[in-house]
Amino acid sequence: MAKQIIINHARHEIRVALVEGGVVSELFYEREKKKSVVGNIYKGKVLKVLPGMESAFVDIGLEKAGFLYVDDIRVIDSNENGETEEHTGGRRKVRQDINSLIKEGQDIMVQVSKGPIGTKGARITCNITLPGRNLVFMPHVNNVGVSRQIRDDKERIRLRKIVSNVKPEGTGFIVRTVAAGRSEEEFKHDVSYLISTWENVEKKFKTYRSPAVVYEDLNLTFRTIRDMLSPDVEALVIDDAHEYEKIKNYLTSYLPRYSSMVKQFTRKTGIFDYFGITQEIDKALSRKVWLKSGGSLIIDQTEALTAVDVNTGSFIGKKSHEDTIRTTNLEAVIEIVHQLKLRDIGGIIIIDFIDMELVENRQTVYQCLKDELKRDKARTKVLPISEIGLVEMTRKRNRENLGRYLRSACHYCDGTARIRSPATMIYDIYREIIRLTNSPYAPHSLLLGLHPDVADYLENEEMETYRSMERLVKGSISLQTSDRYHHEQYELFEL
Repeated sequence: MAKQIIINHARHEIRVALVEGGVVSELFYEREKKKSVVGNIYKGKVLKVLPGMESAFVDIGLEKAGFLYVDDIRVIDSNENGETEEHTGGRRKVRQDINSLIKEGQDIMVQVSKGPIGTKGARITCNITLPGRNLVFMPHVNNVGVSRQIRDDKERIRLRKIVSNVKPEGTGFIVRTVAAGRSEEEFKHDVSYLISTWENVEKKFKTYRSPAVVYEDLNLTFRTIRDMLSPDVEALVIDDAHEYEKIKNYLTSYLPRYSSMVKQFTRKTGIFDYFGITQEIDKALSRKVWLKSGGSLIIDQTEALTAVDVNTGSFIGKKSHEDTIRTTNLEAVIEIVHQLKLRDIGGIIIIDFIDMELVENRQTVYQCLKDELKRDKARTKVLPISEIGLVEMTRKRNRENLGRYLRSACHYCDGTARIRSPATMIYDIYREIIRLTNSPYAPHSLLLGLHPDVADYLENEEMETYRSMERLVKGSISLQTSDRYHHEQYELFEL
C-alpha cells in the first residue's frame, strides 16, 4: 500500500501525518513549548524510594519527578567467577529489595520510556536504548535481536549474523524493520555512530550536575525520517522551505536513495487542508464514527479505560440477522484498529461488539481483530470475545492520545460532559427554601440569583413550583439573572 508522509512545519508546532492508500492512518504533534521527552536520557537524582510500591521517584529536571519501577533498575554485581554481570532488579530469580538497589540522593542515569500523561510524571528506566536508522543500540545488553515485522526467516538469520559480526563485544543491538535488505557496510556505519553517541552520553553523565539532560532525541521531523522513511513511502511532502533544504541535504548525504521522494509544498492553501487531513483530525476528535455500511462506533475515553461500542445503525443486511451482525462486526474491527492508531489510544480498551449467537462467528471476528492488530506498531494483548460480545485488550501507551493532546477538560462541566439539568437545579432550590423556612429566623421575602437559562425554565416550565416557593416564605421571591452564575450555581438573599 502506497504511503505518503505529510509534514506541516511551523515555528510553534510540527504536525506529521502518515497517509496510507489515501487514508490518514497516524498523526503526530510536537509543540515548541511542549516537546516530547520520550527517548531523552537524563542524569537524575533519586528523591524518594518507596519499598511498599517497589518504586522510586527521580528528579530529572521536569515539572514532575520521574517514576522508576524496580524492574527497570539496572544492577551490577559479580558472578561465581568474579566477573561483573548486569541485569535488572525484576529479572532475578529472587527480586531484590529496592532499598538495596538505589538510595535517596543517588545520581542515576535514566531514560524516559513513557511521557507525562495527565497528572502522572514520566515513566523512566535504567535500561538505555539509542535508536539509529537501521539499529537500536542497547549498551547494557549482550544480544542481537531482529524486529518481529521482518518475517522472512532467511533474512532474519542474515541480519543477525551481520550485526553479530560488526558489533563490539558485550553490546546489544536490535535490527529495525527498515533494515531489511541492508548491507554490512550500512550496519557498520550505524554501529559506529551509535557507539560514538553513547560515549558522548557517558562523558556528559560524568561531568554534568544532576538533574541534567545528557541526550536529547531528534525533533519530530527528523524522528519521522529516521523511523518512518522506507521503500514503501512514495513521497515526503513538507511546507517549510528551510526544513525542506535541511531534509534534502541530509538525505542526499546519508540516504541518497530517498532524496528524490522529498517534495516542497508551495501552494498558498494549508498543506493539511490540501490533503484533507484537517477534516480527518476533526473526525478523530468526534465521539461517533460512522461505518460505510451505515453502522457506527461510539468511542468513550475515561481515566481508567476506553470503551468502544459497535452499533448496526441503519444497516439492515440482506440475509439473516446473524449475518448482518457478523458483517457489521467485521467492518467495525477494521475501523476500530484504524481509530486506535489514529487517536493513539492506549491502556485498557473494552470493545462491545454486537452479540453473535454462533461461536464460529465470534471466532472469525476475533481472528480478524488479531490480524489487523499485527499491522499496529504498538504492542497489544487481546483476549477472546466473551459470550456477551465483549473484548478486553491492552495497547501500549507512550504519550498522550490525540484527544488529550488537542483538547483540555471543559472548565464548565469539569470534564464530565454533563451538568445538572434546570429541573434538578430548581428542585434543589426548592429544598433549600424549605430548610430556610424551617429555621428560627425564617425569611419572608427572598432574592434568588441564578443563571438565565434556569430562570427561563422556572418561569416557563415550573411556574407552579415557583408559586410553591413563594407560599413557603409567605412572601415574594424576586429573580436576579446573570451569566456570571454557573448553570449549577444559585444564591439566596433575604430582603
